[in-house]
Amino acid sequence: MPPTAPVSNARQRVHAAVRAEIVAVARAQLAASGAAGLSLRAVARQLGMAPSAMYRYFQSRDEILTALIVEGYDAMGEVAEAAATSAEPPAERVRSVCRSLREWALEHPHEYALLYGSPVPGYRAPELTVAAASRVTIVLGGIVRDACQAGAIAESRVPRVSAAIAAQAQPAGQAIMPGVPLRVASRALVMWSLLFGQINFEVFGRLEGVVADGGVLFDFTVDTILDMLGFSVAGTEPPPETSEDAPAPA
Repeated sequence: MPPTAPVSNARQRVHAAVRAEIVAVARAQLAASGAAGLSLRAVARQLGMAPSAMYRYFQSRDEILTALIVEGYDAMGEVAEAAATSAEPPAERVRSVCRSLREWALEHPHEYALLYGSPVPGYRAPELTVAAASRVTIVLGGIVRDACQAGAIAESRVPRVSAAIAAQAQPAGQAIMPGVPLRVASRALVMWSLLFGQINFEVFGRLEGVVADGGVLFDFTVDTILDMLGFSVAGTEPPPETSEDAPAPA
């Protein structure tokens, strides 16, 4: 039964409840031992179940990993969707979504690592993870589409891209951001890698000893993304009396 399948009778409710308990224990084991250390036998032992009984609910460790991955992507998707419902201008909606994703990742580092960290040896995510994994992308792509339609993105500020890059961006642009110019859709793909690259650096400790406040750098990264996409954002240009090359504060 898929993690989000509807439950229609008493037997299915019991089955779903046990599956949920197994996933909860597996999530705790993930935090303690990492994805590579997750095992059906260890989960069964913690639940007081015979290992053979586990196969009524999950056929393998990979099925439990899949349930955890879908759960994690859905949690991130819900956070992004909620943040995107604000009545703010499109640029502020992007900021809200990006900040909410960073906050979720910092609050759930082990779940985030399962989604965006090193691949689990021997595991290959099945097709059923795709819909959950796409939720954040659909949210951000939808905001870019809405911004273009509302005139909040100045296409003239966005340089043209090569035919090779346009060809790479076209499938995703048509699927997620129909009607968005390819020069903007191409940079929306870069937005995705910049956003999660910045979150990865912070979650996995790559900023330690480099910057004192990861939140300040993250907000600057989001502003850079907005500028790259051609958003007309008040306050993004330095005032005339301020040099862009001003020395860092002592």
